[in-house]
Amino acid sequence: MGMTTRGWLTAAAATVAALLLGAGTSQAAGREPTGPVQPNILTAAVYSLGAPTIAPPGANDWDCKPSERHPNPVLLSNGTTANAYENWANLSQKLADAGYCVFAGNFGGAPGAFLQTVGPIADTAKALAAFGDRILRATGASKLDVVGHSQGGMNVRYWIKYLGGADKISRLVGLSPSNHGTDLFGLLSTLEMIPGVPAGLGAVCQACNEQAVGSDFLTDLNAGGETVPGIQYTVLQTRYDDVVTPYTSAFLAPAANVRNILLQNVCGLDFTDHLGITYDPVAEGLVLNALDPAHAKTPPCVPVPPVIG
Repeated sequence: MGMTTRGWLTAAAATVAALLLGAGTSQAAGREPTGPVQPNILTAAVYSLGAPTIAPPGANDWDCKPSERHPNPVLLSNGTTANAYENWANLSQKLADAGYCVFAGNFGGAPGAFLQTVGPIADTAKALAAFGDRILRATGASKLDVVGHSQGGMNVRYWIKYLGGADKISRLVGLSPSNHGTDLFGLLSTLEMIPGVPAGLGAVCQACNEQAVGSDFLTDLNAGGETVPGIQYTVLQTRYDDVVTPYTSAFLAPAANVRNILLQNVCGLDFTDHLGITYDPVAEGLVLNALDPAHAKTPPCVPVPPVIG
């Protein structure tokens, strides 16, 4: 789902972000301005307060042409409330360094706003599909690989099911995707039963309502099969997910083209949570493996604490 607690983002933090604005950015012909690599989502969020539309490092070079080894450009799909820089200011550079053409955008929020991916999921998926078409035209590629966090790992399935994505997407890698919604440890399910609460929540985050367990949106999305032949699906999930709960709701139904991976089965010392997973070195290594299984490497197993304890 990707929701973050932003009470800690004070005026002082905004000042720091403003001071940082411009540092580490780059611009060239056909290349959008990018911000610096960040160590975690909190520092990325602080930076993006002063530059909410800036692209993550290594991304959005519209002159990039895919290599023979990596013929599919990679589209990064944001989680609920997250802008592209906040979500991807580490993994994007690792993908670019590995030789991929990488792209990310902001959808499902007011233009230029800090908060993104909060509108109706179908509308966000339509914007993603249009962005994907733009990537294919610019790069000359025939198919995309998509890496998505939380809602961004689930809403691509709407694109696949209803918007022609089945013919344009080769791989979908979800990091803690909200494939079957969340009950937020029972809190969201309880709130949804209180008169007026769903309407109030929907006024600011329609996508939040649509990611509640049992929502009409998810019921429709998962009806008739959760995956389609011809696309390779990988789900990467952490046992310590504190947004998509229970954590097993991220996993897709078993199929020959589905891999459901629990991070703790790869590295028992990894304690990353929902917010931290896109910056987690184990998860990042597994993303690279999913995109290029012929050259897969065992990611290093080091202790990784949660973003918010």
